[in-house]
Amino acid sequence: MLLAIDQGTTGTTCLVVDRDLRTIGRGYRALSQHFPAPGLVEHDPDELWETVEAAARAAVADAGVAPSELVAVGLTNQRETTLLWDRRSGRPLGRALVWQDRRTAARCAELSRDLIRERTGLVPDPYFSATKLEWLLARAGAAGDLAFGTVDSWLAWRLTGEHVTDVSNASRTMLLGLASLDWDDELLALFGVPRSILPRLVPSSGIVGEAELLGVRLPLAAIAGDQQAALFGQACVEPGAAKATHGTGSFVLANAGFEPPAPHEGILATVAWRLGDAPAVYALEGSVFVTGAAVQWLRDGLGLLADAAETEGLARSLDGNEGVYFVPALAGLGSPHWAPQARGLVTGLTLGTRREHLARAALEAIAFQTRDVLDAMRASGLELGVLRADGGATANRFLMQFQADIARMPVELPAERETTALGAAALAGLAVGVWSSADEVAAAWRCAERYEPQLPEAEAERLLAEWRAAVARTLR
Repeated sequence: MLLAIDQGTTGTTCLVVDRDLRTIGRGYRALSQHFPAPGLVEHDPDELWETVEAAARAAVADAGVAPSELVAVGLTNQRETTLLWDRRSGRPLGRALVWQDRRTAARCAELSRDLIRERTGLVPDPYFSATKLEWLLARAGAAGDLAFGTVDSWLAWRLTGEHVTDVSNASRTMLLGLASLDWDDELLALFGVPRSILPRLVPSSGIVGEAELLGVRLPLAAIAGDQQAALFGQACVEPGAAKATHGTGSFVLANAGFEPPAPHEGILATVAWRLGDAPAVYALEGSVFVTGAAVQWLRDGLGLLADAAETEGLARSLDGNEGVYFVPALAGLGSPHWAPQARGLVTGLTLGTRREHLARAALEAIAFQTRDVLDAMRASGLELGVLRADGGATANRFLMQFQADIARMPVELPAERETTALGAAALAGLAVGVWSSADEVAAAWRCAERYEPQLPEAEAERLLAEWRAAVARTLR
């Protein structure tokens, strides 16, 4: 049995997984969010670790197994979130800056888009780690023997004492050469980052060290960014295979094969994973910052919902959206626009607009934004087939059908919904010999539901055109 740690933006999930990639135990602990000012989002690094310990303990108890029965640990994490700590004391230098944090937007506007795109496959945006790290370093001064890390590095340090990151997480920092798979000296100089603070680069699947957890020592055998782990967990191991994870934001990834994809407008190129010494697999990615968070905002910010699950019934109570569109640029716009200055907009309001319209518009926005990313991927020349979806929003049947209708492609849901954690477990299992190949892992994937497009194409295109008109107003 394997232990998978999935440290996410709002909480940590741990799973105990068997050889058939079935979940036999689950634990979860929520993570506090800190918003010291508009546009600023932070996490407490010590609490990150505490949620891992608590969720792991709960998962093992739920599975009814002893920690000594586990054979390895796989780790996956929220990406781009950035922190510094002192190597000697092991203490963090303040809070972590979360991927949603926008404090470095002005700095990103100064950067050369062409240089960043060519070297890293990314675009200059506060989303990524480099400008966050630059900001932290400017305030650290001579604070000691510093170590930089994204969340995977911090947790691997706490588990094993090793200062490492895998290539999938490193590819999200804006400091890694996408082709070289090494830290880029020119980018390090640009952001004033000394090599001495950087973690050692390791494969996504491979033994990093011995982890001390739950009173036992286990090999930490996998590290991967959460979206790359979900791509692997969804068995998207062939070029053109795509998945969409709908959580706080939505992240659409498609396997692009063994060559770094050429830069293409609106989408990112990233490392998907590296299995041991094998060549790295690359992916195209579209990062949509606010999808599920828009529903949370309707619930917590406006008080229009008691529970996010209400949105399905509210949406179905209407025959259509009646011209109401919600562009949830509540943290700027990510793919394919990359407009950090954009702000949210609702269009089509009338005296007859009710909470039902806003709930439906928030759900439809998830599907529209996903379609925009898929179109950018298709424009790059990548052929897409089926879209495999995961994340909490997949429980919403209205949304999944609307996603198929707007994307104009089938949407499949896996039998095991915790695909991010399962991907981490699968990567760890490959490293310790539970499975012999990625194809063997993929064979364990099972489809639970499949949604085919039902809306007439002309109607889908009309809705999409009205959505894009609303986006255009947001960008202006």
